[in-house]
Amino acid sequence: GCGNSALSHDLHELGYTDVTSIDFSPACIAAMRARYACCPGLRWAVMDIRALAFPDASFDVVLEKGTLDVLMVEETDPWEVSPQAAAAMRRVLAEVSRVLRPGGCFISITFAQPHFRKPHYAQEAFGWSLRHAACGDGDAAAFHYFLYVMRKGQPLDPRDAALGRRLHQPPPPPAP
Repeated sequence: GCGNSALSHDLHELGYTDVTSIDFSPACIAAMRARYACCPGLRWAVMDIRALAFPDASFDVVLEKGTLDVLMVEETDPWEVSPQAAAAMRRVLAEVSRVLRPGGCFISITFAQPHFRKPHYAQEAFGWSLRHAACGDGDAAAFHYFLYVMRKGQPLDPRDAALGRRLHQPPPPPAP
């Protein structure tokens, strides 16, 4: 979900000359190809994040900035995510895990706070560790965003694994 963000070009300008960007929108990808035609190391592809068309273990780094938030946009209660949204998130993250090389890094940048997002990332099946940090200007009234870093092939902290298991437990039956 690169959208029309300049992030791919900014990375290219910083020396990352092998960057592949995807988006669901053909119009968006066509516009980005045209805009950055002068940067041969930037590749653009129309693709669904739920079914990546890349071979297994093809990337050292996968970076998403707000794309996963789209999967939660219709959720009315962030504490009780619908089974459909949880399944969509699990499917996308499984695809990310699949395309990461051993030792590879998945970086997720979002406004989603750890108590909402970590249970989705903390799945032992993905085969990665999980760290996060809050980012912002220090003003308590300002919105902060969060950086999550998952490293393929490193163990998941047992406390995080417990968060992930809790996500998939069925809700308790209603009180009589």
